[in-house]
Amino acid sequence: MEFSEKPGASVGSSPDMRHRKKAEEMRETKLAAVTSYTSLGESRADIRHRMSFESGEDGESEEQTGYVHDAEVKRELKQRHIGMIALGATIGTGLFIGLSTPLKQAGPVGALISYIFMGTLVYSVTQSLGEMATFIPVTSSFTVFAQRFLSPSIGAATGYMYWFSWAVTFALELSVIGQVIQYWTYAVPLAAWISIFWVVITAGNMFPVKYYGEVEFWIAFIKVIAIVGFLLYCLCMVCGAGVTGPVGFRYWRNPGPWGPGIISKDKNEARFLGWVSSLINGAFTYQGTELVGISAGEAANPRKAVPRAIKKVVFRILFFYIGSLFFIGLLVPYNDDALNNTDSYVASSPFIIAIKNSGTPVLPHIFNAVIACTIVSAGNSNVYVGSRILFGLSKNKLAPKILSRTTKGGVPWIAVLVTSVVGALAYMETSTGGQNAFNWLLNITAVAGFFTWLFISLSHIRFMQALKYRGISRDDLPFKAALMPGLAYYASFLMFVIIIIQGFTAFAPKFSGSDFAAAYISIFLFIGIWCLFQIIFRCRFIHKVEDVDIDTDRRDIEAVVWEDAEPKTVWDKFWNIIA
Repeated sequence: MEFSEKPGASVGSSPDMRHRKKAEEMRETKLAAVTSYTSLGESRADIRHRMSFESGEDGESEEQTGYVHDAEVKRELKQRHIGMIALGATIGTGLFIGLSTPLKQAGPVGALISYIFMGTLVYSVTQSLGEMATFIPVTSSFTVFAQRFLSPSIGAATGYMYWFSWAVTFALELSVIGQVIQYWTYAVPLAAWISIFWVVITAGNMFPVKYYGEVEFWIAFIKVIAIVGFLLYCLCMVCGAGVTGPVGFRYWRNPGPWGPGIISKDKNEARFLGWVSSLINGAFTYQGTELVGISAGEAANPRKAVPRAIKKVVFRILFFYIGSLFFIGLLVPYNDDALNNTDSYVASSPFIIAIKNSGTPVLPHIFNAVIACTIVSAGNSNVYVGSRILFGLSKNKLAPKILSRTTKGGVPWIAVLVTSVVGALAYMETSTGGQNAFNWLLNITAVAGFFTWLFISLSHIRFMQALKYRGISRDDLPFKAALMPGLAYYASFLMFVIIIIQGFTAFAPKFSGSDFAAAYISIFLFIGIWCLFQIIFRCRFIHKVEDVDIDTDRRDIEAVVWEDAEPKTVWDKFWNIIA
């Protein structure tokens, strides 16, 4: 990122004159664009006056120089950081370990179809988020959008549910790190590993966001290299490089492409229910793709970084998940006993099972190390996301003001500490009774991500209605989502259905009150938070379209001309392509 040079440079220099001329041309272009975005009744002259007033008495606008007012959080995430954060946040334990459940229930083909189907939902949600977050790039974007486009009570309920989900997930990651290390040794007790990584991750989140972005970039890059290497390895094994000889589609013929299913004694009905279960599992696994919206408020150039992340990262995630699931289905039969192995946390990982079945002795240890790095990265992301959600809620007066306090480096340190404290729940994993309570708590929070996706889509529908009311064409937006508004309605309907049916196993083969509570209490919790803030704000259920706020936080961005330096070295061009 390169901004224009400061005022006061030599006026007589030819490069400076060319720079000023270019800046003035860009100012006029931006002025024309802002006119179409602004509130009704604000003329071009009004805009010019406002822009001149904001720039100072000398008329040298921030737009011309490229400087922005210092915010509470800093815009220090580069384009490569944004892309890798979204990619790395989704590639985690859900991929490396969570694929075992849909494989053994729905079979290789059933699981593959369900993940492809859920991929259409992921594409829809990220398209909706991309259009809004590029137009109004703020921290904790989708909770802010729910508040401004729908209602403050919906924004508060969405934000608190989402924060609680990530905070409890942080406790999960802390409890899992030690279990992954136990693949090698039990010499260190689990509580000690929890304490060590709790302190390390919390301390790491106290550094400015540029360091978080750099750490996540490299860990995400390790994940990408590991998965690409695994896919190439699987291709070689399928073609006969392993001890099993040419595998091909052997396991699709015996035991077959469709799994045994669940619950029902009727084979076809059981397989259908198994497929539905894998569909819901896929929805859980894909959660995290929306994190590009969290980091939009700290992107150095959100107008360029966010659309690029949306366009590239989603397809890469789908490629990694579907590609991994395809090859795992070729190398691991759905009735493999190792899928039910409980010797260690990673013992049932289909990645490690596929490697062991192919007879490669050292590679399982290497992949276990990758999984360990993945979990540390996930814990780091949990605290980052949770703290930015609290920061966003506080800035929009939905949480105590103290949560928006930041360090000089732009870190919301109190929000970081509050999120990190929830990590203490990880110690529940060290006792039998606590472990059961902890698992129940995880089930409660898991549905929070579904609410987030639902309200991202609903917010986008309202956003498009507000644009139409203002007379603003979506063709003029910095990023235009594809196939809208159809995809937004499709995603809203599908997410509503998933929220309702995700706990269907509580009703069969016989009703289980505890399973029902774990699956559906989050819905009642959401309704409770919504009702509480509805009473506090005494607001409409949904904003009138003329009251939808699409101006706050956007004006500062409109006043800046973002000038990115083109990659010059081979190394810069390499990262420009990769990230």
